[in-house]
Amino acid sequence: MLIDFDRIEVAELKNFYGGDGALLAKMYKDENNKILKGILESGSNIGLHTHETNSEIVFILSGHGEVLCDGELIPLSAGDCHYCKQGGSHSLCNNAEEPLVFYAVVPEH
Repeated sequence: MLIDFDRIEVAELKNFYGGDGALLAKMYKDENNKILKGILESGSNIGLHTHETNSEIVFILSGHGEVLCDGELIPLSAGDCHYCKQGGSHSLCNNAEEPLVFYAVVPEH
C-alpha cells in the first residue's frame, strides 16, 4: 500500500496536547496505525503527553529540535529516530529557526 502524503489535506492542530503554536499534519489512520507527516514551525511544540495504550516512533526528516522523554531532554536532527514506549511520556519542540519535519507512527492496539 502506498500512502501519498502529497494527496492528503493538511490539518492545522493548534496547541496540540497543550503545546505552543501549531502542528501542521497530514495523517493516515486505520484500525491498526496512525501515520503522520508533521511540520512544527520555529518555536512550536507538541505538549507533554503519555502513551498509556500505545507507543510512538518519530523519525526526523529535516530541521532540529528536542524531545523531552520520561524526564530526559534529547536533541534531535535529520536522520534521528525517537521511540516513546507504551507508558512513556514525551513532548517534541522545534527550538531552531527552520521547520522541523518528521514522520510519526502510532500503533493502535
